[in-house]
Amino acid sequence: MKIKEVRELTTNEIRERMDAEKARLSSLKINHAISPLDDSSQISKTRRNIARFATELHARELNIN
Repeated sequence: MKIKEVRELTTNEIRERMDAEKARLSSLKINHAISPLDDSSQISKTRRNIARFATELHARELNIN
């Protein structure tokens, strides 16, 4: 997901998607520990998405204050 797409989301949608991505990351890590994933770059892509969501939430908190 691009940062431009993230900025169009509401704060609640960002939080929901961030929680979903965190759950996906943990399941990817568990699956990768059991047997290697076909595309192990999914883990880093998921981490980057979580970071994008967290960055946008932080920026919104700073703008409110």
